[in-house]
Amino acid sequence: MALSTQEGSGDSHYVLNVRLDNAKNVSNLLKAIHFKETATVFASSMGLKVTVEDAKCIQANAFIQEGVFHEFTIKEEQLTFKINLTVLLECLTIFGSTSFPGVTTSLKMCYAGYGCPLVLILEEDGVLTDCNIKTLEADEVLDFNFCSSNVVNKIIMKSECLKEAFNELDMSSDILEILMSPDAPYFRLSTFGNSGSTHSDFPKDSDMVESFQCSQTQTNRYKISLLKPSVKALGHSTRVSIRTDNRGFLSLQYMIKNEDGQICFVEYYCVPDEDLDEPDH
Repeated sequence: MALSTQEGSGDSHYVLNVRLDNAKNVSNLLKAIHFKETATVFASSMGLKVTVEDAKCIQANAFIQEGVFHEFTIKEEQLTFKINLTVLLECLTIFGSTSFPGVTTSLKMCYAGYGCPLVLILEEDGVLTDCNIKTLEADEVLDFNFCSSNVVNKIIMKSECLKEAFNELDMSSDILEILMSPDAPYFRLSTFGNSGSTHSDFPKDSDMVESFQCSQTQTNRYKISLLKPSVKALGHSTRVSIRTDNRGFLSLQYMIKNEDGQICFVEYYCVPDEDLDEPDH
């Protein structure tokens, strides 16, 4: 491979140096969280976490673990920088998505530290392209303080089922109401639009529901405009975990299998619509 011949002593000043044979394994995950132009990248020995958020109400995280890469070298405990996600995706897909079967785009990605650009070297079928993307100082990202010990209800289901339900939602409704309960109707999605209210119910013993752990009845409302971006992740995933905590915060965790069969995760957090402007009690 031409990329491997490009490596050598010139790489020693990079604090982050990664390589993989199929750039699509990264670009597909990033597409699943691409609803704002900028993203914050966290790099550690565990891999990369890329975070996108909007209006302090929704946050999406793509986790690209170290094992996805064929080489992963980091010289600091953690690196953090902000980057234009739109530009990054354009670079990762620079050869287009119409590759011939068996032809993949290999990727080498390097970062020399604070203030330095993110360097991408892509190769497809002997053609090399390199890109330098400006990095910015990272803003502090929100901590939604969503921890498993506070989770009240959790349902794992096949993504295709939830995707169908989302496609049927009345988009003239501003909000989506989610009911999760140990009793019937168990799991219900409701909208309240111009044509009245609509409901989609999912019995807990449905073939589409793989795990049902609901300890109390909860009804929460979320802005549909905030949840719309998560539909992108739904299209790439095979399973989705839907969790709510004792505050009504929503976690949607998508299991995405890449072209090499590895499992990666994308997670969305969304705040409930009610009482957002109320002071803490």
